[in-house]
Amino acid sequence: MTSEEYSSGPLDVPTLDVIAQRAVTHSLVDGWAFQPDSKSPRRLELYFDEDQYPSPITEVRLDVRWFEGGDYTVHSLETRDDDTWQCRWDRHPKPDASKGHFHPPPDAASEVESSTMQATHHLGVLFGVLDWITERIEQLQDG
Repeated sequence: MTSEEYSSGPLDVPTLDVIAQRAVTHSLVDGWAFQPDSKSPRRLELYFDEDQYPSPITEVRLDVRWFEGGDYTVHSLETRDDDTWQCRWDRHPKPDASKGHFHPPPDAASEVESSTMQATHHLGVLFGVLDWITERIEQLQDG
């Protein structure tokens, strides 16, 4: 774990549970689990229906951390053979970026952009990210 994961205080596990329950109502989401377990979760993992992705993508997952103060990290990962394409939406204090920011693909590295995520409610953020991922799948299938 990095210090950034805990910079916003403790995880809001009841909110993560609501996110999980609502996420599975979306056609992309196939299931979920707390990792490493439900007794002491460090993140919520949402698993996607890989059949909706074109080849060569073999695994798709969204890692969610929602903190008691309302800050969050939502990390999208697509696995292809030995490569991972990823991006991340964050809301937490960051000295060199706005509180709400985006780490763009393909590696979600230290590069930071302003986030287009306007939602602050956990379900607004969840479905905003799922809409973004839906558009990504459409672009992959078209191209």
